[in-house]
Amino acid sequence: MERRKFIQQTALSAIGLTVVPRHVLGGKGFLAPSDRINLGYIGTGKQSRGLMQYINGPKETIIQAASDVDARKRDYFIQLAGKLNEKKVATAVKGYKHYRELLESKDIDAVVIATPDHWHAQVAVDAAKAGKDIYCEKPLSLTIAEGRAMVDATRKYKRVFQTGSMQRSSYNFRQAAELVINGYIGRIKEVNVSIGEPVRQCDLPTEPVPADLDWDLWVGPSLFRGYNAILAPPLEADGWAWWRGYKDFGGGYVTDWGAHMFDIVQWALGMDHSGPVQFMPPKVPSAKEGLSFIYANGVVVNHKNWGEGNAIQFIGEKGKVEVSRGFLRTNPENLAKLQFKPGDKRLYYSDNHYQDWVSAIQKRTRPICDVEIGHRTATVCNAVNIAYQLQKDIRWNPVTEHFDNEYANAMVDRPYRGSWDYRRF
Repeated sequence: MERRKFIQQTALSAIGLTVVPRHVLGGKGFLAPSDRINLGYIGTGKQSRGLMQYINGPKETIIQAASDVDARKRDYFIQLAGKLNEKKVATAVKGYKHYRELLESKDIDAVVIATPDHWHAQVAVDAAKAGKDIYCEKPLSLTIAEGRAMVDATRKYKRVFQTGSMQRSSYNFRQAAELVINGYIGRIKEVNVSIGEPVRQCDLPTEPVPADLDWDLWVGPSLFRGYNAILAPPLEADGWAWWRGYKDFGGGYVTDWGAHMFDIVQWALGMDHSGPVQFMPPKVPSAKEGLSFIYANGVVVNHKNWGEGNAIQFIGEKGKVEVSRGFLRTNPENLAKLQFKPGDKRLYYSDNHYQDWVSAIQKRTRPICDVEIGHRTATVCNAVNIAYQLQKDIRWNPVTEHFDNEYANAMVDRPYRGSWDYRRF
């Protein structure tokens, strides 16, 4: 036995002490406070209440705080979060109206951002500056410039950032992507993506603001407009808020479902750190579909309804792969359950998007959908919307992140209202 260890154990035995692991001291399932990841939730609507059920799965997580500009939603979330905490360790959940008050807490290790899209950049940059690791709902950003700032802030402050494009952590999409990237259906001739319509201008009438909602703070950095329940439904309605369909708050289905489906296209084509080089809207103006974009390698992606909703169709020279959350269809059929060969390229494996984030926090590594990946996917989505709105063919440089069109470049960013400014970090 090594001399120093022998002396230590002999001394402990002499005084009747035994060294035991800390999990034994705490009993079955014990987790030391230092091993816990204390979470703060920013945005406590329907999406956030669903997320906390999944993110509570890993044994390391505990909910410490929540913030929302809607007092009733915040209080309801806190009530549910307290019950979840009791399954691990009784911990009271603190509530804040302003997310910056939550970020000031030294007890918070990481945040879950589930606000409307127009808040993502400002909150994420502030969270990185405050030293918090980040899980942010998709799409990552409302504009291309915001996404790049989120990447830069994450890198500057050395944070672990998971984008909520959780399809990367499911069998169907990983299998489809690995079939494509390994050439099992040959050279890709085209890709068809069915996701619904682009963003549109908000023409909703103004309604009285609910008493428990700070509407000015809800609008935040975006250009001001009056309240409408479609944008922020009250708690009792518990509906799916459709702020995501309107410019200044969301990007329509092109960013809502595009952040899932275009993300898988990027993954399967090996473009996680790049993107398309040209966007071509339909010659006859369409509010719903018809745009195509092309990569430097010649692969064309079409935004169109090819017969399935929220699904992708990869067409290759030797076969076809069709994938959605509900199916994986291949031609030849045996590809759907193909066992890959040792020499095949394998993509990042995750079967649990939330555990993957937790593990990355513990190891200080980049998770399956790191902020740069989320930014590149959001860039595709936002560029599609820009091309639809301009009705011009526009070229994109994925290295410099600039268009060849001055009007398109003006739409890479947006004005921020009041004193809000995501660029200061």
